[in-house]
Amino acid sequence: MPAIEIRGLTKSYGEVEAVRGIDLTVEEGEVFALLGPNGAGKTTTVEILEGHRTSTSGEVTVLGHDPARGEIEFQDRVGIVLQETSVEAELTVREALTIYGGAYSKRLEPQRLVEIVGLNEKVDARIGTLSGGQKRRLELALGIVGDPDLIFLDEPTTGFDPSARREAWSVIDNLRSLGKTILLTTHYMDEAQNLSDRVAVIANGLIVAEGTPETLGGRELSASKASFATPAGVSVPFDHAIEGDRIVVELTDPARQLHEVTGWALEAGVDLDDLSVSRPSLEDVYLALTEDT
Repeated sequence: MPAIEIRGLTKSYGEVEAVRGIDLTVEEGEVFALLGPNGAGKTTTVEILEGHRTSTSGEVTVLGHDPARGEIEFQDRVGIVLQETSVEAELTVREALTIYGGAYSKRLEPQRLVEIVGLNEKVDARIGTLSGGQKRRLELALGIVGDPDLIFLDEPTTGFDPSARREAWSVIDNLRSLGKTILLTTHYMDEAQNLSDRVAVIANGLIVAEGTPETLGGRELSASKASFATPAGVSVPFDHAIEGDRIVVELTDPARQLHEVTGWALEAGVDLDDLSVSRPSLEDVYLALTEDT
């Protein structure tokens, strides 16, 4: 049975259709990223899956349960990490994990939790003394204190510097290694690229693309591009476009076209300054999919 299965999900607020009929499946043990601009229906969809909001129509099954029923058995198997969680600053990390863990029928011990999230040296520190990154690690630990089968991660690295983000990624990889299913929302395309097994993009209340980070929106079939700085006073004898101060060549036949470009440069004595070859990034595909939202 999939961890999450959605069929024909809709959610309306009066005349406003926030979610307009989506189908989605998340398999057990995978990291699935749900991407979309603000107002696309992403948050509404996730809140329905968490049981915090009811749908207007459609079928939703999460871990074999209807989340709208709010069953204890369902809540016991789900962990939620919000963008920000308020925890009493006077408590130590160990005390907070022990207290919050008391709400679950099964729980991970504080020492195991701090090992997973990398807070070993802070287990007996007061929460008020933790840095911003350390507090985020604690929030991750609180989200998995009940040893959940499914974890919702809402923008887990918003506001992090690059180093802290990479550290958070390693924590999420630790959760993956434990066999957890993770539904991730993020605005960082490199985060989705590095962490996700599969990705879906929601726009205007509809799923507009779904696939792996490498195949989303036909990305693997998209032509690569070669670009280099515009040589002064030199005529370029092959098809190209000009983007700013760069010559851009779409590579529909990469081996032949690159040979043509470099052969011309050698013959003409032209330096191909800052030559680069790339294909559309996940961010390029995402922006193309959501450009009308």
